[in-house]
Amino acid sequence: QVQLVESGGGLVQPGGSLRLSCAASGFPFSSNAMSWYRQAPGKERESVALITSAGGTTNYADSVNGRFTISRDNAKNTVYLQMNSLRPEDTAVYYCNTRTWGVHYWGQGTQVTVSS
Repeated sequence: QVQLVESGGGLVQPGGSLRLSCAASGFPFSSNAMSWYRQAPGKERESVALITSAGGTTNYADSVNGRFTISRDNAKNTVYLQMNSLRPEDTAVYYCNTRTWGVHYWGQGTQVTVSS
């Protein structure tokens, strides 16, 4: 059973930083690309960042490019999202994601709130 568990969210001031973690199990983590998505109240879920299985390639949404960094530790079955220079519009529930055999799997999400 695929399981993804996010952690690390919280309340932070504009310009601050947070690091999110996603602990994965139930699939060959080191063979799968991993992604972070987010969803703000009343809005659709959107892709934030992706990292390939070996970590050699990453890509980001334009809205976070240059501020967020996705990384992974395959020995720990964990993917991270380092978020710097946070803005109020980054406020959302952040979800970890992987895709296997055409099916997307999601964690429960972790709340990030950026406010002064």
